[in-house]
Amino acid sequence: MYRIGLFSQITKTTIKTLRYYDRVGIFKPKLIDEFTGYRYYTTEQISQFYEIISYRQAGLSIKQIKQVVIDGDSIENVLDIKKKELINTQVETDKQISLINYLLREKKEGLFMEYKAVIKNLPECIVYSKEIIAPSYDSYFELIPAIGEEVVAANPDIKCINPEYSFIKYLDNEYKEKDIHIEYCEAVEEIGKETENIKFKKLESIKAICIMHKGSYKNLNKAYAYAFKWMKENNYELADSPRESQIDGIWNKESEEDWLTEVQFPIKIKE
Repeated sequence: MYRIGLFSQITKTTIKTLRYYDRVGIFKPKLIDEFTGYRYYTTEQISQFYEIISYRQAGLSIKQIKQVVIDGDSIENVLDIKKKELINTQVETDKQISLINYLLREKKEGLFMEYKAVIKNLPECIVYSKEIIAPSYDSYFELIPAIGEEVVAANPDIKCINPEYSFIKYLDNEYKEKDIHIEYCEAVEEIGKETENIKFKKLESIKAICIMHKGSYKNLNKAYAYAFKWMKENNYELADSPRESQIDGIWNKESEEDWLTEVQFPIKIKE
């Protein structure tokens, strides 16, 4: 038998590690002298210890090793779970590297410096919605408040969520300056009474890249150009129609230079 110091030398492992493995139960000495407290290990335990080390070097946690050594779980199952974890981590790491490279290129080339893309999950919510054909973009200032008035008329006690969340979706398959087919949505606390034109629905949470645009709506095409370039560079594609969520606008800002719009692009990995 080997005392812990010699076993440490043979296995190239610190005494501290051997004591820790003993304490957590994944590798115990063959014998502990009841009078001196000395720990003793056998030759057969060297190969057992190397097996533990191989699991650690493969990235298994102490908890996962316990599942095999103590609980008797299949090492194949545990390794398969770890493999899936590492693949998922690798995917996320690759995404982060891609974003870093994109930001570096942006900085170097000096492109679209007024915009930055942020990935976030748009929340699950209940919305009321109405589809309309807007004669022009300027007509939004009359048409959208009228939608709210129609909803309140049918639902006097309706309450919007806090913070408020409303957005416009464009339903045309092309850019149009007149007769624009849009859907206006606003998030509320619960489903209300529908009318001929007002509908309620539940929207599932969805991942999106979000870009803040400050200024006139006439220049929103620059934000769209930036978003589609970003998606192409980072291997994403649209998963649904873009949303324009007005944060500041004509109702609370005197100058259109201070209008603030978050443009949200639902995305998925490009196949």
